[in-house]
Amino acid sequence: MGHHDLSATPSDTAMSDNSMSDNSMTDGVTQTTELPLYWRADGPPGAPPLLLLHGGPGAHHDYLYPQMRSLSDTYRVITYDQRGGGKSKTDDPTPITWQTQVRDLAQIVTEFGLMPPTIVGYSWGALLAMLYAIQCAKDGDARLAPARLVLVSPAPITRAWRDEFEASLSARGRSATILAMREELAASGLRERDPAAYRQRGFELSVAGYFADPSRSRALTPFRVTGRVQQSVWESLGEFDIRDELRAVHCPTLVIHGRQDPIPLESAAAVAQSLSAEFIALDDCGHVPYVEQPELLFAAIRRFLAESHGSLRSGHAHSTHHDSR
Repeated sequence: MGHHDLSATPSDTAMSDNSMSDNSMTDGVTQTTELPLYWRADGPPGAPPLLLLHGGPGAHHDYLYPQMRSLSDTYRVITYDQRGGGKSKTDDPTPITWQTQVRDLAQIVTEFGLMPPTIVGYSWGALLAMLYAIQCAKDGDARLAPARLVLVSPAPITRAWRDEFEASLSARGRSATILAMREELAASGLRERDPAAYRQRGFELSVAGYFADPSRSRALTPFRVTGRVQQSVWESLGEFDIRDELRAVHCPTLVIHGRQDPIPLESAAAVAQSLSAEFIALDDCGHVPYVEQPELLFAAIRRFLAESHGSLRSGHAHSTHHDSR
């Protein structure tokens, strides 16, 4: 079927968006994927489109907002809940793999007429964007291949770095700071006095280890991960190492990573090296730069998108490295 008209006005079922009332928001479900997937688009009708991929796997788009929605002042930001998470949950028992997610992404690109797409991927979403780009290179499909990539806090690109990340995150959860925060909550009486506030604080503590300053987790929109999807996707990757495969991908790319991210900085640097990409390391920043260093993050993304506008895939600049302090 034909692709979505991104210049259309919001549908009758569109959710309200009071914080950015001058921008249109519309949502719906996909028509061409194997299973219907929830999508939403924010920003001025007719503006250049960006395809935003959330993390997880097995999560949903909500926790990227409201902060990531700031890009919708000048771009039409399209995102979707990946299969198995959020409003795209399914009762289908078939295991969801990385190949499933790559096929869905290709259908999204086609259905929305984004060829070639500019993709902004966060965490697992950044790894998904890389796996998608690798598959496009293998298939020789220049029509669907990314025109540009922005990879924010990319998930580990080898199994060894993933193991290192899991160990680091676990150790952070046992740190004196976070243990003290947990003890404070347990002794607060909040569970009986205000169950909703207790659950909110419990969520904040569950993700505190991702942040350079654990107290910043208060600013992250709560989300849930569908465990079986997370497990099946990671299992499908096996003993993965995509460094060499990334060298077949040729498009302007920006990689941004926090120095205090539990995901090893070396993994993000290897992404930049394999893709001949620009690499920015953010100080005083963990895994969530859109909460921890939003001004630096969005300034870098906007500059990169402006500078790379109209660039040929084969004509991107050599790798550069920046420290943002």
